[in-house]
Amino acid sequence: MSAKEIKRRKRREPPPDPEPLPGLVDAHTHLASCGGRTAESVAEIMDHAERAGVEQVVTVADDMVDARWAVAAAHWDPRVFAAVGLHPTHAADLDDAARAELETMAADPRVVAIGETGLDYYWTVHSDTCADPATQKDVFAWHIDLAKRSGKPLMIHNRDADRDLLDVLAAEGSPETVIMHCFSGDVPIARECIDRGYLLSFSGTVTFVNAGELRQAASLTPDEQILVETDAPFLTPHPYRGQPNQSYCVPYTARCLADVRGVSPERMAQILGANARRAYGMPLR
Repeated sequence: MSAKEIKRRKRREPPPDPEPLPGLVDAHTHLASCGGRTAESVAEIMDHAERAGVEQVVTVADDMVDARWAVAAAHWDPRVFAAVGLHPTHAADLDDAARAELETMAADPRVVAIGETGLDYYWTVHSDTCADPATQKDVFAWHIDLAKRSGKPLMIHNRDADRDLLDVLAAEGSPETVIMHCFSGDVPIARECIDRGYLLSFSGTVTFVNAGELRQAASLTPDEQILVETDAPFLTPHPYRGQPNQSYCVPYTARCLADVRGVSPERMAQILGANARRAYGMPLR
């Protein structure tokens, strides 16, 4: 077998199980994209996560099909909660029927957040099907309003749109709880988000070798404003970058955050888990 074939095979293999770190919550994952499309497969993913100490997850929608999967998964397994909304790249899909369905979903007690929503300028120039910036802004504003009307946190997706995204939030008025999913901004943007009271959720990207500024942002985030997530099946932590991600991998990122912040992994897990349960209104387990 050639070196290229060995590398390709390795990229298909999931990372090994981390040392368990109890009390964690995966603040943002995509169970359907991880293979969780039946009650049985969701239970398998969650059993694996729970063995690693990840006790609850929030599974997130990109489009209307994913939103239905997310709500179904949240009803299949008591460890799963859902976030519903349209990813900014799919913003053009928000017609009257989608609005009505998302409003119904938002009232479901198993739905704990609205999103992921926001702005994504990367794909506007890399995809012919991505919604244009003006449409994204209009649909983002609608999601902000839905979060406020439903009393549920707003889960933000931001890619290459820092200033415009923060300006839209300021103009519309932020909901009580705003979660910056997969935070990827620089230190000044992190400070502005912190000053506004937003929660910063860090994914496996914070562990990447070239992510020094992101680790600096994680180091200055107050204890009460930090979350951890996988964004699985994407963004697998170092040294397994590029391999399939799942919620059981959260301890890798949590331990990196603990190291960056100079606390024990156990203390970091306690902080991260408590913040997620508070932000999403999850019951204690």
